[in-house]
Amino acid sequence: MNWNVKDIEVFEAEKAYIDTAVIPVVPVDFGKDIRVSAAQSEFINLLTLHLERQFKGRMMMTPPFTYSMSSSAEGSASRLSRWAEELTDSGVKHIFFLTSDSGWKKVEDELGDRLIWVPSIPLENLDEQYKHSIMEDQVKQLLNVIVQKWQKNS
Repeated sequence: MNWNVKDIEVFEAEKAYIDTAVIPVVPVDFGKDIRVSAAQSEFINLLTLHLERQFKGRMMMTPPFTYSMSSSAEGSASRLSRWAEELTDSGVKHIFFLTSDSGWKKVEDELGDRLIWVPSIPLENLDEQYKHSIMEDQVKQLLNVIVQKWQKNS
């Protein structure tokens, strides 16, 4: 389920069955790392799109959590944890943070078992069909990680 009015209406009506939220975590930089930022954002957004298709009706995809690449990891982790608290308070049982920024691994302990780090694959020179094929392969691998985390946290 995506973050739009139509899907939110379904989410509100079927809340008992939608127990998982995925928060895409993407960096923003307007300086020397602008290309890295854009590449990670493109990768995570496309991966989230494919993940949502796989788990439609079980997962809610939130808007991306964005942070400045120059900000402290601890400050960003604290803000991200507040998002998770609000989701938990609304009844969501499982919350995952999906990122391709390895910097998040430094604060992994603060985020509990929620962080899922997937190394970014450069997509800028690939045609659309090949991009989607790669994303389907990534989702298959991600599926195992998510199922393990569901079982561990149930």
